[in-house]
Amino acid sequence: MKVVTFGELMARLQPFHYERFIQANTLEFTFGGGEANVAVSLANYGLDAAFVTRLPAHAIGQCAVNSLRRYGVDTSLIVRGGDRIGIYYNEKGASQRGSVCIYDRANSAIQLARPSDFDWDRIFQGVDWFHFTGITPALGENLVEICRQACQAARKAGVKISCDLNYRGKLWTREQARAAMTDLCQYVDVCIANEEDAKDVFGIEAPSTDIYGGRLNLEGYKSVARQLADRFPFEKVAITLRESHSASDNGWSAMLYDVASDQYCFSKKYELRIIDRVGGGDAFGGGLIYALLKGKSTQDAVEFAAAASALKHTIEGDFNMVSADEVENLAGGDGSGRIQR
Repeated sequence: MKVVTFGELMARLQPFHYERFIQANTLEFTFGGGEANVAVSLANYGLDAAFVTRLPAHAIGQCAVNSLRRYGVDTSLIVRGGDRIGIYYNEKGASQRGSVCIYDRANSAIQLARPSDFDWDRIFQGVDWFHFTGITPALGENLVEICRQACQAARKAGVKISCDLNYRGKLWTREQARAAMTDLCQYVDVCIANEEDAKDVFGIEAPSTDIYGGRLNLEGYKSVARQLADRFPFEKVAITLRESHSASDNGWSAMLYDVASDQYCFSKKYELRIIDRVGGGDAFGGGLIYALLKGKSTQDAVEFAAAASALKHTIEGDFNMVSADEVENLAGGDGSGRIQR
């Protein structure tokens, strides 16, 4: 089984440990990006995962490519061109101080990409699944068109399509997001969202929920999933449920709605002590895609995806560096954290 993901791979610059930007003398240099994170997860689970993007042909661009190759991601479809790689600066929060993310991605190689850069009919040969997020079309109208062409080619090739709504207010307005994602979601089979995405993008929200106070109304999320499925031809809707007790401690669970059977399945809840939350949603998406491709039931699929994401919160960096067996062990109930000998 082969999966293709499409988006931007950025350099991630971060102060060591929990330093603030203003006190840091050095920054840690790694790579990450929503769809690339999903590709790494899938490769680590043993699937054939390819990442599509546009990167400069210089040394930093090659470092970005190599960061994926080391985990077995197929980089042969990456287009080379442009002058710069996008950057994001990440300041990790702790306790009552939230994390801060600052983007520096204007005029990056992928942001200046043209539809003619990608031969989607060739890219989707022999592919079973295509994944993108709402971050990529937020980079510009040209990326909206590229995503549209990708979805059209995937649909023509019989490829399943998933999309994580991933609204980013620093990249576009709610009005821009709603216009673009309303168009793109007509092609999507599996929609992934969190507590805020459905509200920010489509104006759909769960009643009686306070995400900042940690109070979730599970019945309300059933309503959100149903409204999304009524508006778009989704086969499944997944909603991640984060209870933010503080920047360091979160409750984490998820719901998966299967439209055909009208079945709502909730995962067990994990109480997380967070090492790094960036990429947690991508780890969920990667886990969900893997579970669905493996034919897991609705309940087992959401349990696997939630467990995969819970483990990611314990790992530094964007990438979820765990195996399918490790996820299965946690999903099966082994959350003790005891040493393995």
